[in-house]
Amino acid sequence: MKTAPLLLSVCANILLLLGSTGFAADTPPERPAVAATAIFAGGCFWCIEADFDKLPGVTGTESGYTGGKTANPTYQQVSAGGTGHAEAIRVSYDPAKVTYQQLVDYFWKHIDPTVRDRQFCDVGTQYRSGIYWGNEAERKIAEASRDALLKNGKLAQVHTEIAAASAFYPAEEYHQDYYKKNPIRYAYYRKSCGRDARVHEVWGDK
Repeated sequence: MKTAPLLLSVCANILLLLGSTGFAADTPPERPAVAATAIFAGGCFWCIEADFDKLPGVTGTESGYTGGKTANPTYQQVSAGGTGHAEAIRVSYDPAKVTYQQLVDYFWKHIDPTVRDRQFCDVGTQYRSGIYWGNEAERKIAEASRDALLKNGKLAQVHTEIAAASAFYPAEEYHQDYYKKNPIRYAYYRKSCGRDARVHEVWGDK
């Protein structure tokens, strides 16, 4: 009977020790990473989506339509022209791992900014290139980046649209991750369209 107080004392000390070392105490849950988004148009959204999925710090991409006047457009409407929309992607990213400046720099090196209202084999305003900024800081980064390209003489002209972001309409489900769902058809389209060959011609080894 004399061991009971001793046992209680030992248990109490263990609990105090655990609490002081943090093993038993409740710890606040880790705060999730702050997500951010950016919108780019680079011709066929299958291709630019595949490119951005390779960039460390990007947590997701979504193909869609933006920059036009037609609400909830379909692929048939956009590809036919007349909606004002461009094929585009919305990039979700972790700002702790990749900055907006780095996204913009990466974007330039995966498009041909020297042409107007087209990208590679796709022609029309719906295939124009564009950077669609969400705030003043992003606008300044995008415009400064464009101006730097012109200043250093790398490009004689830049026709990439830089404008405030507007409504982004996700494309139909079969367009999302198209390069994963249809790898053979995607690879054939990308090669026959001459995308990578032209990018290399403009930028050399990135």
